[in-house]
Amino acid sequence: MDFSLTKEQIAMKDMAYDFAIKKVKPTMEEDEKEHKFRPEIVKQMGQLGMFGCLAPEKYDGSEAGHLAATLMATELARVSPSWGLPFNLQQNGPQTVLLNFANEALREQYLKDLVNATKFGCFAITEPNSGSDVVSMRTTATEVDDGFILNGTKTWISGVPYVDCGVVYAMTDKAAKHKGMSAFFVDFHTPGITQRAITTKLGLHCAPTGEIFFEEAKIPKSALVANKGDGFKICMAMLDNTRLSSAARAVGVSQSCIEEAVKYCNEREQFGQPIGQFQMIQEQIGRMSVEHEAAKLLVYRCAWAKDSGKKSTTLETSMAKYYAAESANFCASEAVKIFGSYGFSSEYPVERFFRDAKSYQIVEGTSNIQKMIIAQFALGYRK
Repeated sequence: MDFSLTKEQIAMKDMAYDFAIKKVKPTMEEDEKEHKFRPEIVKQMGQLGMFGCLAPEKYDGSEAGHLAATLMATELARVSPSWGLPFNLQQNGPQTVLLNFANEALREQYLKDLVNATKFGCFAITEPNSGSDVVSMRTTATEVDDGFILNGTKTWISGVPYVDCGVVYAMTDKAAKHKGMSAFFVDFHTPGITQRAITTKLGLHCAPTGEIFFEEAKIPKSALVANKGDGFKICMAMLDNTRLSSAARAVGVSQSCIEEAVKYCNEREQFGQPIGQFQMIQEQIGRMSVEHEAAKLLVYRCAWAKDSGKKSTTLETSMAKYYAAESANFCASEAVKIFGSYGFSSEYPVERFFRDAKSYQIVEGTSNIQKMIIAQFALGYRK
């Protein structure tokens, strides 16, 4: 593996951080308190080509690759984890499903809008009684002569209630279990589909999250991605991409926690000297630094493997997602402890990072699910 970045990757990385400083940071604290989502920021990200890394030029993409997308997601999350999330919703989730599994008609219908953020995307898996156990989902897609009828509820879906389109997973044959799940690319302005915001969240206050209700919602047969029964396979392949983006954002959080802690250690004095001079503090900073670097390398390795064309990166993805999530939570927790009482205050960013980081241990497959996948590879149960 070449550990150096190309000039193009460095330029995209710097562009993303500059954008976050100029467009996100000025109103960030106010927006966090008001739980305010600014659609115009996502649209500006699309106009700058941030969501085109995986798509070919014919769909307005740049094909800059997974590592370029990873670097940009990390830089946005350094400033605000909420604003790193659109990379998953516009790109790593729905775009990879369209590019890897859909027919040309669906690609032509949706890809350019997702790349340019003229439409907001999402992917809908989780239900009130179905989280890690994906196959237990109850949303159904009943085939009729001229389409499918969707019924069910999806919850904790990022982007809702602002989404225009996205991937919906539903059961077309409950008795067949995982072989009875299908994937659909759905227009969310279809009659019978409603969205409702979830506002009672611990963190990610500027990233909308909500529920989707399907009540006799009729979608055309052309909305089916690939074939009936391919949904589980499509879902797992998609998660290999969304988990990478989640891991990238976690790396951004741990980096900022270290930066904030180091700055505070050199400014705060106790017992006549900066607290950074105390060995206990140095132990914390030292371990935070190593945890962050280890996580970053796992994330970069995963992105590099994808860009290199490796057929399956499930193991690399689960390792990156698991370790980056744990690293972000460790660094955020240590930063709060270093700040002491100030770390408990919303006046300092480490309090926000502490809350936001928790999501990475949950979304796109919990830390326990990632450990299970990693162990199955180690034990030889997966190849």
